[in-house]
Amino acid sequence: MTVVGAGSPRPRRDQASPLEGTMMDTRTVRQTSVTLPDLDDADLDEVDSLEGEHGQLRDFRYANASLRELSLSGTQLMDGRIADLTTQRARLDDLSLHSVEFSDCDLSGLRWVDSKLSRVTFTNCRMLGALWENVTFDDVAFERCKLDYAAFTRLRTVGSAIFADCSLREARFSGSDLSGVAFNECDLHLTEFDGGTYRACDLRGNDLSGLRGVSALKKIIVDRPQLHGLAEAFAAELEITVS
Repeated sequence: MTVVGAGSPRPRRDQASPLEGTMMDTRTVRQTSVTLPDLDDADLDEVDSLEGEHGQLRDFRYANASLRELSLSGTQLMDGRIADLTTQRARLDDLSLHSVEFSDCDLSGLRWVDSKLSRVTFTNCRMLGALWENVTFDDVAFERCKLDYAAFTRLRTVGSAIFADCSLREARFSGSDLSGVAFNECDLHLTEFDGGTYRACDLRGNDLSGLRGVSALKKIIVDRPQLHGLAEAFAAELEITVS
C-alpha cells in the first residue's frame, strides 16, 4: 500500500465534474488519464439497430430506444454514440467496442462477457446488478453511473480506467486486475474486493470505511487520512470488537 501525505493533490468537491478534461481529449483523475472517443456528430448516421451489417457497425448514433431485450454477439461497434437506451434485459457477448459513448442509458439485467472495450465512456448510466465477466478495459471511464450490486469477474485492464462519482454499493470485484485504475468520489459501501491484482489502484478521494476484502488490496494508493477508514473496514472484516 502506498500512502500519500497530506500535502498531495486532492480532488475538489466544488468542481463541476470529478473528471478533468484536457486538450488531448482525455479525462483525468489525479495521475490516471483515459483517452476519450474521437467522434464528430456530422459523421454519425442515425440507426435503428446495433446489429450492423456483417457484424460491424461504424459511425453511428443510436438513441431513444426502449427494448424488452437487447442481445448482441460477435459484433464490432466503432465510432458511435448510444444515448437514452432502456432495456429490461441485455446480453452482450464477444463484442469489440472502439470509440463509443454511452449516455443516460438504463441497461437493466445486463450481462456482458468475453469482450474488449477500448476508448469507451459511460455517463449517467444505470446498470444495477450488472454482470461483467472476462471483459477487458482499455481507456474506459464511468462517470455518475449506478453500479450497485454489480459483479465484475476476471475484469482486466490493459489501459487506463476510471470510476468517478459512481455508486458501487455492494458491488464485487472478483479475480480482477485493477492495476492503475482510479476511483474518485465513489460510494463504496460494502463494495467487496475478492482476490485479484491491485498494484497502483488509486483509491484516494473515497470513503473506505465500508469496504470488504481489505486484505486483498495490496499495493493500492491511499491518502494518510484514509488509513483510519481502512482500519475500520479491516476490523469489521475480522469481526474485531473495539471497546
